[in-house]
Amino acid sequence: MSPVPDAAPGPRDPFRRHQWAVAALFCSLGFQYATWAARIPALKADLGLTPAQVGVLLMAAGIGAVVSFPLVDPLMRRLGSRRLALLSALGLAALLLALAEVPNYPLALLVLGVDGVLVGCLNVAMNAQGAALEARFERTTMARLHATFSGGSLLAALLASRMSALTSSLLGHFAVAAALLVLLGVYARTGLLADDEPAAAPEDKSGKKRRGRWAMPSRLTLWMCAAMAFGTVTEGAMNDWSTLYMQEVAGASHALAPLGIAVVSGMMLLARLFADGWRGRWGDGRVVVTGSALATAGLAFALLGGGVVPALIGFACVGLGIAAVTPCVYVAAARQGADTLAVVAAMGTTGLLAGPPVIGFVADGAGLVWGLGVVAGAAAVVCLCGTRIRWQDAPREGAAEPRAEAVPGSGTA
Repeated sequence: MSPVPDAAPGPRDPFRRHQWAVAALFCSLGFQYATWAARIPALKADLGLTPAQVGVLLMAAGIGAVVSFPLVDPLMRRLGSRRLALLSALGLAALLLALAEVPNYPLALLVLGVDGVLVGCLNVAMNAQGAALEARFERTTMARLHATFSGGSLLAALLASRMSALTSSLLGHFAVAAALLVLLGVYARTGLLADDEPAAAPEDKSGKKRRGRWAMPSRLTLWMCAAMAFGTVTEGAMNDWSTLYMQEVAGASHALAPLGIAVVSGMMLLARLFADGWRGRWGDGRVVVTGSALATAGLAFALLGGGVVPALIGFACVGLGIAAVTPCVYVAAARQGADTLAVVAAMGTTGLLAGPPVIGFVADGAGLVWGLGVVAGAAAVVCLCGTRIRWQDAPREGAAEPRAEAVPGSGTA
């Protein structure tokens, strides 16, 4: 049947059903992470941790996500993105209960390390589902899916605030959160895209099956890795350092200082709600290049102008410009296959893990203005990478008939 771009989606539109199911995965990941992150003070008090030990605890989750990289590709090929996503989401719900009951610091490190591994698996699997949804229905959705991650984090923060007021028990709070995660998983299960049968292992000339060998990433993959790494450096650093910059450099009051992160986060959420329309109109490449250029110029304006107002304007430009970078790069990586998606996702985690400490080292030696100058440079690198990546035309937002196409990571070509 021919596409019907002007048709309004009906209540039984299959695209919407799949979209909401995949969105439940994104929401659950943001919800799970923000749930335990919001109770770090309680974990610190219960385990008697020092600030340095809290830092190592947070790093354990990031290291676990990086360690997941060599595991994701074979798991995607064996299980498919649908089963891997559901198993990872269920495991993350169980780990909340384990974290609430850990008796000592070493076990807490182990739990958060495993949490990071499952986060890495779910991250790749859900983005593979999102990319497959776009390809199958020829409609943009990835930016909105990433917006639901932010929505899940917001819901977790609100729940944490309410549960903290009702009870001091971590187990009670995390049990409620785990139950909600299970419900999200049950809802997602009925609407995720089905995977084709995993492909058989390749055979050598003697007819024996051989295991996959590591291969040097292509030049295209390296450009995507760089774009993802520096894009997440920009996102993470702005979330971690904007409040401190507002207070110590821009001279904002204690009441105004948090507006820095509020402006960045709010603009990112708003941009991701509208970015799929921009992608369908102008293409992923132009959205990435123009957006990262805006982020670079906006942050440079904030740093050179000084003061609260230039800072807020510049931070808004960063949030608006960088918001669509990771969704677009995830789509481009998924089109190259599960192995490319896995390594690009790992580089995103590396950027989130390594970026803020690097900014801290620079700020400690040369000042916070130079530290955020590094962030502006990272956004400029994303702009350069965007000009080097071969972008495919983004599907339009209008409805289209689904195409028979394999889900990335199912082991089929």
